Amino acid sequence: MHEAIPPIGLAFWRWALASALVLPFVWRPLLAGWSVLREHFAKMLVLALLGVSGFNTFVYLGLQTTTATNSVLIQSTLPLLILPLNWLLFRATVGGRDMISIALSLAGVFFIMTAGEPWRLAEVDWNRGDFWVFGAALIWALYSVLLRWRPPELDPRAFLGFTLAAGCLILLPFYIAETLAGMPVHWNPSVVLTVAYVAVFPSALAYLFWNRGVAAIGANAAGHFIHLMPVFGSIMAVTFLGERFAWFHAVGAVLVATGIWLTIQRKADSNS
Repeated sequence: MHEAIPPIGLAFWRWALASALVLPFVWRPLLAGWSVLREHFAKMLVLALLGVSGFNTFVYLGLQTTTATNSVLIQSTLPLLILPLNWLLFRATVGGRDMISIALSLAGVFFIMTAGEPWRLAEVDWNRGDFWVFGAALIWALYSVLLRWRPPELDPRAFLGFTLAAGCLILLPFYIAETLAGMPVHWNPSVVLTVAYVAVFPSALAYLFWNRGVAAIGANAAGHFIHLMPVFGSIMAVTFLGERFAWFHAVGAVLVATGIWLTIQRKADSNS
């Protein structure tokens, strides 16, 4: 849909609709936690800027000129970006098993995206859109690391409601500028369905799940699960688009699953 919806317009309406959808479920926790939000307002605003306003907008800008394959490959570097950021900002340790699990799952991603021929990576045509997507990956890695700023006494629903609404408001002037520059959203049934999908699933639900997951297992471990994206993408392509399930899908999925399993085992060992 990148030719039908301008990038900032999609980002703005995605978060505007997501905010409207979650408001009935979060307004009471928001009111109850407002004193906590006000005390940590600057940090909460940074998280909204990074996780809501910045990440998806950069991805959509990048997808104007790059391919979905390039985008997934670049976003697969997220775990590699999270580890040094977590160490630089919070001195979080990185173990040998962390590096092995990342290497295995990253290899699985490459196997799927290159159809079992990793040497194809040398033939990838990189362009300026890739720099936008890499910027998005860096923003999401920083957001994931800084999620430890969220006060433990703050209800997750209040945090979600605040970041969605604040991120949407940050995008508003950029959306107006894009529209005045001659790139308005041309509404039609396909555009409406696209905005509705990204508002419900990758926005409200996915952000709630991701925030809770990072709080439970930490940013380093959560980063590994990014590599499930091409695995799920392959399954959906086979299920909904009639694509053929190939041997490299299976090998890639096993490598990703092994990397994630090592991460889970390490967490279990450290908690026992």
